[in-house]
Amino acid sequence: MEWLLPAFALVLIIEGIGPLLFPNKWRNYLLQISQQPSNQLRQIGGALVIIGALLLFYFS
Repeated sequence: MEWLLPAFALVLIIEGIGPLLFPNKWRNYLLQISQQPSNQLRQIGGALVIIGALLLFYFS
């Protein structure tokens, strides 16, 4: 569990790069995402969770 906080910190850093460097493009991206149907967002989120879990198990 000692890897959890550094992993969370890396997520925050990676997620913050987009709005920091490209605020206008980031805003447009979020507007496009907000127009997607809920089912499509749920499927994308589920796929990302599964891929992340598989990568976590693979590399640990």
